[in-house]
Formats: sequence, structure tokens, C-alpha cells
Amino acid sequence: MNWSDLRIFLAISRTGTLGAAGRHLGLTQPTMGRRLRALEAETGHSLFQRTSDGFVLTDEGQALLAPAERMEEAALSAERILSGGDALSGLIRVSSSDWFGLHVLTPVFTEFIKVHPGLSLELVTDARLFSLARREADIAFRISPFMEPEIIQRKLLRMEYAFYGSRDWSGDLPEDGDGLSLVTMDTSFGNLPDMLWLQRKLPRARIAYRSNNRDVQARACAMGAGFAVLPRPLGDSMRELRVFHLGESPPGRDVWVGYHRDLKRTSRLRALLDFTLQRLA
Repeated sequence: MNWSDLRIFLAISRTGTLGAAGRHLGLTQPTMGRRLRALEAETGHSLFQRTSDGFVLTDEGQALLAPAERMEEAALSAERILSGGDALSGLIRVSSSDWFGLHVLTPVFTEFIKVHPGLSLELVTDARLFSLARREADIAFRISPFMEPEIIQRKLLRMEYAFYGSRDWSGDLPEDGDGLSLVTMDTSFGNLPDMLWLQRKLPRARIAYRSNNRDVQARACAMGAGFAVLPRPLGDSMRELRVFHLGESPPGRDVWVGYHRDLKRTSRLRALLDFTLQRLA
């Protein structure tokens, strides 16, 4: 069974459409359809049910899924090992949250590529956790420890947060938040430490604006939409904001960096990691 055809099978099973799978693999939709039909002819089974909502695995496709994923892991492991080499050249794909990528990593990475002009960096900022095992990223920065197996990780730094408001605000802060407007994370992040801190410190405050993007929160806060808990590198970078004190600071967060163990001896990743640790840790 051809591994390249199984890559197509896995991409379709994860995205649900030929078009999305093709974009992920850099192939056209007709090519995807042709390769899938060839795989189904080789196995003698229909692997997907074609529905109005997309491609859904049949029982035979479900049976093939686990062996295909094991083959994928073996192929990616070999690719990671062989991509090591000694030359400081090539591409490093990095994953982080949006605000951390913009305000913390980009200044460091800009300096890094000036020192190592043979290297290219690709920074992908997304709330989704990219898979290091499937090589969706070579190295990732997160605000929680990595739970995936075979990941080498370490705590990079302690990120402090503060309670910010518009520099033009001149009123008093009520102890319970009565009459105050807040800018916060959206409801899917309701259990974050800073959200729980706000609920405890300002139980009567009104949430006026929600966003899953910290930069959006900071901009709304600066324009007077309400007060916000923000990471210090973000909040301190905006002249329109100032820190307000509520008797205690919001809880900080640990930032973790991780990469797959197969990349341990990859010189270009080692160079980036050492440089980043030197600047931030």
C-alpha cells in the first residue's frame, strides 16, 4: 500500500473534504479524488461515505485509520531525524498564541534571522494546539505543559499580568466593580486564571466586550470600552493604557516551550531554542 495515498486518506479523514485536504497537502482537488479512488480500488472497499456535510469514514475506513496513523508517525519520525544535519539552513516552523508571537517572539526571532541568514522562520499564531508529532510545527510555545508523548519541554518564563484601563480614566474604582465595564476573553475561556480573578475581585462589573484575541482586548481597552487583564508585554507596550491596582495583581502564567524528541539533535532547532532561552528565560 502506497504511503503517499495513505497521506491523502488521512488528510481527507481529518478535514472532511477533498478541497480542504488538497490545500493541506498542496494538491488539487481532482488529484485528491483520483488518488482516493485508486486507494479504494486497491483495497477493494469504499473508505468514505460521501454526504452533504462532507466525507465520513465507513467501517472499512475506520479500520484503516489506526494503521495509517502508525505509518504516518513512522514516516514523520524518519523525516524529523533525517532533517537534522549540521548546516544552519532551512525552515523552522513555530507555533504560539497571537499576542505572544507578536509582542514576545517576533523581536527575538527578527534578531535571530539576522544572526543566521541561512535560516527561515515561519510563525503560525492560532488558538489551536498544533501537533508536534504530525509536524504541524517544529517547536511550540504554550501557557500550559505539553501532554503529548515524546515531547521534550521546559518552562521558558513566568508571564506577569496586570489590570489595565484607559489612561484617560479619572474616576475611582469601586471595590466590587459596580458600574465598571470589562473587556475579557470569550466564554470558551471562562476558566482561565485571569477570568476567575476578575470574577472574584469585581463580581458586580459588567462584561462589555469579549474576544479570544488579546490584541483586540487591548485595543478595545485603550479606546475606552472597559478595563482588561492583559499580559504585561502587551499592556505596557500601549501608551494609551495604564495599570490600575486592586490590592493584588492578577495571577501570572508559566510559558512552556516544547519540541519532538526526534528533533533533539537538529542543529537549526537547537540554535533557535538556545537563542530564545538566552533572550527570554
